[in-house]
Amino acid sequence: MRGFSVFLLLFGLLFAQSVPELTQKLDSLNKKLEKTDSIWLQKYKNFEDYGKISLEIAKIQNSLKKLDSNSLEANTLKHSLQALQHQEKLLESYKSNPFKGLIEKPAIANVPNINNPLAIVTGLTFIKTMHAKLAALEQHQKALAQIIASIHQRLKILEELQALEPSKWQAPLYAEKVKQIEFENAQNLLKASLDAYNKDMEETTQAIKAQIKDQLFKLFYVLLIVCASIVLAWVLKHLSHKYLYNDERTYTINKAINFINANVVVLIFLFAYLENVSYLVTMLGFVGAGFAIAMRDLFMSVLGWLTIILKGSVHVGDRVKVSKDGNTYVGDVLDISMLYITLFEAVTPITYLKNNGQAGRIVFIPNNCIFSGLLTNYSHLGLKTIWDSVEFFLTFDSNHERAKEIATQIAAECSKDYSQTTAVQLSKMRTKYALRSIETEPKVFLMAEKEGMRLYVSYLTNAYATLSLQSAISTAIVQAFLKTHDVFLSPALKEVQEKQEKQAD
Repeated sequence: MRGFSVFLLLFGLLFAQSVPELTQKLDSLNKKLEKTDSIWLQKYKNFEDYGKISLEIAKIQNSLKKLDSNSLEANTLKHSLQALQHQEKLLESYKSNPFKGLIEKPAIANVPNINNPLAIVTGLTFIKTMHAKLAALEQHQKALAQIIASIHQRLKILEELQALEPSKWQAPLYAEKVKQIEFENAQNLLKASLDAYNKDMEETTQAIKAQIKDQLFKLFYVLLIVCASIVLAWVLKHLSHKYLYNDERTYTINKAINFINANVVVLIFLFAYLENVSYLVTMLGFVGAGFAIAMRDLFMSVLGWLTIILKGSVHVGDRVKVSKDGNTYVGDVLDISMLYITLFEAVTPITYLKNNGQAGRIVFIPNNCIFSGLLTNYSHLGLKTIWDSVEFFLTFDSNHERAKEIATQIAAECSKDYSQTTAVQLSKMRTKYALRSIETEPKVFLMAEKEGMRLYVSYLTNAYATLSLQSAISTAIVQAFLKTHDVFLSPALKEVQEKQEKQAD
């Protein structure tokens, strides 16, 4: 009997030491789980809260059946019931499967179809997105494994506590076993979802990579054809430079080669990556109609460019005059693009007559000016001479016939070379145009006016140097008139000439 008492004493001492230690370990483990702030624990807590709320609602409903519906206690329970029912509705998604959003296999939807090089980026992004979802699932699996390990530790401690104090720890042990079952079931489902998603992801990735590979090979062949087109265009331009000695013709041919090559490259890409050519025709029809209305001037400029190129009315290097909207520009053509004629403004009579002495500007003239304005070519078909003129005002008592002879002689002598060149060029032009007569000698006319006679001298000159010859002829005629005694340009000049004659006598 004494030995049994000693045994009980020792057991009690052992009991007094074991319970606090186990409780402390359990509290430490609980705090550790709370610090993890795991989404798994949060969802399970919502699941437990839903169960508790449901039980509480059932209890209140049973109590209300036993109470008078108009009593104070019944009204209080009704308000509590409404609050609990609102909470139950908020947590309704946790009624049966609290981990539904974490263990379900992500859907692989809207898989991109890689049918052009730009879609390759979309395919690679889609693969990256699938890997990100896989990494998220693996992270959930890792966090769940850590929680289950902690639950096993809690179960071991609770089993020891339940052995020491059965009545106190039986309910917590049961709740922990339920938790263990829920989390282990979630772990099994998550593993199955992860394996299935991994297989689906591998199949989708292989399919996308195969499409990317096909597109890369296709792009390689397309670029190869484009390079061949560019090389062919370069060879043709090189041959034109080598065998054509006319710079204007070479320039025009090179422009045409560049235009054709650019369109060929565009068509290569269109036919390579457009699945239905009929869609292209329909689209171009609608787009063309819309652009034709909205961008009329642009299309007119392109049409003007085609007219200039096909008809050959203007070439690079030609001297032209453009009149539009009250402005007049004379200069040499530097370039003819699809939209503009680039003109280098030259020093001409227009410079001081209409442009306030300004010249040397680069003028960009829309190609539609050939339809809406006036375009004059001073050097069409190699004819680089034009008719220019100078005028003098003679008094009525002048020797008009002698003045006419002097002007004709000087103009003929100064413009002799241009007259001969023009005669040759006009003879060649008869093969294309109906020229009735070819007159290239200077023309001098006398016209009576109110205060005297106007002497009008017209002659051929270089279209690129009109002012030089005009200045030379004007100076020569004035000097010749000053040497005469019977040709007077004006009353003032007549007085000067008479004074010179008296001094000479």
